[in-house]
Amino acid sequence: MCACPEPAASEQATDGLARLSGPASLVMLELFEGQIPRIMQPRSSLDVVVAGVAATTAGPAAAADNGTVTPVVLLVLALGLFVALVILALALRTRLAHRQRAARKLTNAVEKLIQGDLSAAITTTDTAEVGLLARALDRLRISLGTTASSRDYLTQVIASMSDAVLLTRMDGAIAQVNPAAERLLGQTAADLRGQLLVNLVARNQQGAFTLADAQGRARETAIVNGAGQEVPVSYTSAEIAADEPALRGYVITARNVSERKLAEQRIRYLARIDALTKVANRMQFQHLLQRAIARARRGDHRLALIYLDVDKFKEINDTFGHAAGDLCLETLTDRLRSILPDSSAVGRLAGDEFGVILDNLDPERNLRAEVVATTRLLQEAITEPLLYQGHQLYISTSAGIALYPGDGNNVIDLIRNADAALYRAKSQGGGALEVYHSDMNAVTVERLMLKSRLRKAFEKNELRVHYQPKIDLRDGSIAGAEALVRWELTDRGIVLPAEFIPLAEESNMILQIGEWVLDRVCSDYESWQLTPVNPGRVAVNLSLRQLKQRNFISRVQAIYGKHGVPPAALELEITETTLMEDPKRTLRLLDELHRMGLRLAIDDFGTGYSSLSALQQFPISTLKIDQSFVRNATTNHDQATIVSMIIEMGHSLKLEVVAEGVETEDQLRFLRALNCDYAQGLLFGRAMAADDFRDLLLDQGTGAGRYRPLFARG
Repeated sequence: MCACPEPAASEQATDGLARLSGPASLVMLELFEGQIPRIMQPRSSLDVVVAGVAATTAGPAAAADNGTVTPVVLLVLALGLFVALVILALALRTRLAHRQRAARKLTNAVEKLIQGDLSAAITTTDTAEVGLLARALDRLRISLGTTASSRDYLTQVIASMSDAVLLTRMDGAIAQVNPAAERLLGQTAADLRGQLLVNLVARNQQGAFTLADAQGRARETAIVNGAGQEVPVSYTSAEIAADEPALRGYVITARNVSERKLAEQRIRYLARIDALTKVANRMQFQHLLQRAIARARRGDHRLALIYLDVDKFKEINDTFGHAAGDLCLETLTDRLRSILPDSSAVGRLAGDEFGVILDNLDPERNLRAEVVATTRLLQEAITEPLLYQGHQLYISTSAGIALYPGDGNNVIDLIRNADAALYRAKSQGGGALEVYHSDMNAVTVERLMLKSRLRKAFEKNELRVHYQPKIDLRDGSIAGAEALVRWELTDRGIVLPAEFIPLAEESNMILQIGEWVLDRVCSDYESWQLTPVNPGRVAVNLSLRQLKQRNFISRVQAIYGKHGVPPAALELEITETTLMEDPKRTLRLLDELHRMGLRLAIDDFGTGYSSLSALQQFPISTLKIDQSFVRNATTNHDQATIVSMIIEMGHSLKLEVVAEGVETEDQLRFLRALNCDYAQGLLFGRAMAADDFRDLLLDQGTGAGRYRPLFARG
């Protein structure tokens, strides 16, 4: 057997190993080191590496003999493959560990976002999917930071508001409040959370309390704070609309109006009570008489009206001074109240004139004799001497009596007839007393004659419209006028509205007069528009009967439309009494007039019985202070207080304020110091005809304004 090939094969193997362990091994290592970067690439493959190795070793293998080097080549390939696999496994493990660390870092960053920590930036060195996710999360962090800043700013704004802000769920349960709400309600936010808001409302107000108000109008109610005290508030509410049911609810803003309520009470008191004697003033006394007449009519009993006038009161003032005169008046009222029963009423009607109402008188008794006896008793008590600075003062009174219903069944007739009886008593000297009887009715006869002649006033063209300028108190310019109706009789002269308007109200002629006045004003305005003057806004008085007309709105619209007068050029004046007669219906009418473009004003504010809070519901733009307050505002502290408070409260409600009856420069300076907007009165001249008012406007247009010198002196 020949064994010659075996040594040859052994030698070849030995030579192959020698070559591998020699310079060839270095070649292989260099070869694999060159493949490492390719293995580390994300999309490298084993096939690429093997192909590279095969290509590299193809040269040496081809140079050898094909039959003798095959095992060596296979061994080299096997070793190369093994090394490649090891390197690839290490690379994959390194990459996996790197991504795990990046994932943990992103997880921690998300946890911080959930906890509200937006301070740290989110970064990674990974350039693949993890890097994309990191960059997206960092953009989310920045966006959340911007949103959080806006939210924090809004929270700070709400927290700094002086008005209470409350958020509730749809069922009215409190969800969140600001610090002002905590102060208003006297409880912490934690204590308030979950409570039903309606349970914090005073029991007598809960029936009218509501959060659902689509128009968001201001309402008033009373809440009970943590100390159990009722606090009056003005509030508005709005529904929070949201897709998420859990986010729906209401936002309520509330304001403590205790000070305003106290101010209103003070105004009402000062407006109705005489500051010196602390009894009802003339306005309040007439109101009390009206109520007494209504009770007497319902209860079928009688009452008496006594008019008292201090005899020679001027001599007391002139001799001993006004302080002595004031003491006399205070003492007189104290003595009257000490004698009269609780059912009676006392009022100061003028400087030294007083009224007494004796109510609940039995019709079966001798009414006349009983009232005369009571009046004598009052007169005797008043004559008791009064000590003043070591002097004894003696005062006496004259008295006039009118009985209901024989001498009158309404306020006007009773007052007029009692005054007529007093006039007769005073003509007899001091301390006299007279009861009204028919021969004193000359005034009544004249009144009836006027009533009859008023019906023919239209036929005879005796009615006139005059214009009283309204002055801008900033610079003395003419801002408009008030239209005042006058009745001109050939045998008597001008009859003022105070005399014939009540007659027109009684006979229902007020409807015809009111419509005629509005038509006359629009006709005059139409002619003014043809001239270069700017007449401003003209105010026209409305009566209660006019507002009660079924077609009142269409009538007004037809009149100003016929003359081409813009509705904004007209201002309709309504008294407080008219406004509150039927508030719901009146509100609908006034809202419609407001939508038409007409301006609305409250006339003679302070003489009625409404409050500014009650007037808020009406679309009013102007408040006119009654002249009875303006007249003594510069000499009477209480009157000055009323005027000041009305102006301040009017401005707080965004209303323009007009002072009526301005007659002196002192009054003008006083009103300007209070920032009153406009004024009208005799200081600026009497009401004038349309042509005269036009000429006045023309003078102003040329720079020769008639009233500006008054403001230059101020």
